[in-house]
Amino acid sequence: MSMGIMLGPGEGPKITGGGLDVSVKVTMDEPAFTSTFEVIVPPGFDVGAHVHSHGQEVFYVVEGAIDVLAFEPVDRTISDWHQWETSDGRRYLHGEPGAFLFVPENTPHAFANTTNKPAKMFFQSSVPGGHENYFEELSQLLQRSEGRPDPKEVAKLRRRYDIEQLTTLRDGRRPDAADPTA
Repeated sequence: MSMGIMLGPGEGPKITGGGLDVSVKVTMDEPAFTSTFEVIVPPGFDVGAHVHSHGQEVFYVVEGAIDVLAFEPVDRTISDWHQWETSDGRRYLHGEPGAFLFVPENTPHAFANTTNKPAKMFFQSSVPGGHENYFEELSQLLQRSEGRPDPKEVAKLRRRYDIEQLTTLRDGRRPDAADPTA
């Protein structure tokens, strides 16, 4: 007999630490088509623009405001993805509740909370390896290193989870707490 998953608000395994606050709703181990999460994005957090060569992702803003981007820019070398533009002049979206982002394979994408209040988003990923595993390993790495991990360790972790980082990840805990690998 098949059993589904039913979770109330705030339920599900938690992955926290190093700026991460993730509630896992379902993983691809279930088997599900995607790993699904509720993510609290703290003020100042910027995931940095990045690309996955395999898998798709979906983001939906539930509470607060999150800047989002999903397109190939004219110039990937610009260090702040908020300055990126498409060939027809489009830029990032300042997403409030109800804003939606679909990310196909090989599409640069990013999100950031540029406000002074936490924001909440619904997030799904079909990127191989299970994004919950990436979150767990990243959280442990950030905690062990007090937010300043060895760039080689971060690069190795990202390679395992098909992440090509294009701009700096900032965890929001300190103004200078930038990812040294970007």
